[in-house]
Amino acid sequence: MPTDRLRGWLVALGLALIGGALRFYRLGFPTDEGTPVFDEKHYVPQAWQMLRNFGVEDNPGYELVVHPPLAKQLIAIGEAVFGYDGFGWRFSAALAGTVCVLLVVRIARRLTRSTLFGALAGLLLLCDGVSFVQSRMGMLDIFLTVFVLAAFGALLVDRDDARARMAKVVAEGRVHDTPYGPRLGVRWWRFGAGVLIGMACAVKWSGVYWVAAFGVLCVLWDLNARRAAGVRRPWVGTAVRDLGPALWALALVPVLTYLAGWWAWFASETATDRYEVGRGIGTGGPWAFLPDALRSLWYYSSHVLSFHTELHTNKADPHPWESKPWAWPMSLRPMLYYYSGEGHGCGADDCVSATMLIGTPALWWASPAALGWSVWRAATRFDWRYAAILVGYGAGYLPWFLEIDRQMYFFYATTMAPFLVLAITLALGEILGKAGSGAERRATGLLVVSLYVGLAVANFAWMWPVMVGDSITVAHWNAEMWLPSWR
Repeated sequence: MPTDRLRGWLVALGLALIGGALRFYRLGFPTDEGTPVFDEKHYVPQAWQMLRNFGVEDNPGYELVVHPPLAKQLIAIGEAVFGYDGFGWRFSAALAGTVCVLLVVRIARRLTRSTLFGALAGLLLLCDGVSFVQSRMGMLDIFLTVFVLAAFGALLVDRDDARARMAKVVAEGRVHDTPYGPRLGVRWWRFGAGVLIGMACAVKWSGVYWVAAFGVLCVLWDLNARRAAGVRRPWVGTAVRDLGPALWALALVPVLTYLAGWWAWFASETATDRYEVGRGIGTGGPWAFLPDALRSLWYYSSHVLSFHTELHTNKADPHPWESKPWAWPMSLRPMLYYYSGEGHGCGADDCVSATMLIGTPALWWASPAALGWSVWRAATRFDWRYAAILVGYGAGYLPWFLEIDRQMYFFYATTMAPFLVLAITLALGEILGKAGSGAERRATGLLVVSLYVGLAVANFAWMWPVMVGDSITVAHWNAEMWLPSWR
C-alpha cells in the first residue's frame, strides 16, 4: 500500500465532502406539489408509516410492500429528523451517496496502490449522473449500492490481510507443516463483508446475487493464496481450511443479518401476515419445527415473490420509461423522474424544469471499451483486480437477463456505476504507464488521462441542469437530449 496514509484519507474525505455538497444542493427539489416523485411515492410514505407504527408499514389486506424494510427505515430516519418533505425523505439517500464516494476512493487506492488513482476514481464517481441522481431520490437503489460497495471493499481488505498472514507463515517456514497449508484464523473483515451483504439483501432481494458472487470470489482468492504460498495440496487445503469459514461468513451471516432487518416486523402485533400459522399456514407439516414467526415471514415473502415474478411488461401498454438490460451499459434509455414546462427564470417565455436519471456519456459510453479491456486483462494476464470488478459489475447486471419479460427500469443499474468507475480507473492507470516508464511515455499518458477526466467533468457540468431540475430554455433542453431514445 502507499505510504502516504494521512494524505490518502484527506483526499478521500475531501472528495466525499465535495460529493456531499453536490448531492445536498437543493435536495428538496423537485417534488410533485409537495409530494414524492416517481417511485418515491411507494417508499417515502411507507417510511413515514414506520415512524408511527414502530418500524413497520401500513398494509391492510394486501401484500404490496414488496421490498425488505431496511432502506425504508433509513429513509425514515431523515423524515424523523427533518420532517416529511423533499429534504427529509432524501437526506439518508444523499448521505449514502456521499459515503459511496468515500468508499470508491479507498477501494481504488487499494486496487491500484495509488492515492492519485484513488482520487481520480472518486472524481469520476462525483461526475456520474446515475449515482448522483439516485443519491437525490427517496428510493432504495443507492442504499443497495452503498452496502454492496462496502462489502466489496471489506473483502479487498480481507484478501490483503489473509495473504499477509500466509506470507508470515511462509517466512517462518511453517507452510509445509501440513499438505493443506495453515489455518488463517478469524477473519473479521470477511465477517464484516457478510454483515454488509446481508444488509444489502435487507434492502432488496437482488442483494443475493452478490452473496453468491462474492462468496465464489473469496474462495478463489483463498485458493490462489495457497497456490502462491506453495501449499502442496491447495485445492484440498482450500476445501478443508477455507470453505467452511467462507460459508459461515458469506452465507450464514448474511442470512442472519437479513432476518435481523425484520426486527420490527417480528416485534409487531399488527404487521401484515405476522401471525399466519393456524390461518394461512397449517400448524403441522414438515416445517412445523420452525418457529411460527419464521414460517409467517416465509408465507409473507412468498406473496412478495409472486408479485415480482408476475411483474411483466404490458406489451400492449408498456411503461414509457421502461428499459431492458441491454440498454443499461451505455445509458441508452434513461428515466425522466420529473418534468415541468411551466418553469420560470430561464430568461425566456417558455422554460423547462426536469430531473432525469442519465449516465454521464463520457463514462457510460466508454463502458464497452472499459469492460472489454477488463475481460481481456482478466483472461490473458489473470489480473485479479479486473476479475473482481467484473464480478461486482456482472452480479448487478447479468441476472436481469434471466427473466427478460419482467418490467425493468434503468435505476436498477445504480449498483453498476461504481464498478464501471473502477474499471475505467484501472484502464487509466494502464494509459498513464508504470512509474518506471520513460518520461515521454508518462507525459503522454498523463496528458491523455487529464483530457479524459476533464471531459468527464465538463460532460457532468453540461448535464447538470437536467439532473437537478434547474429552469432552462426549451432550446437548452433540446440540446441536452443527445439521443432520440432519451426522449
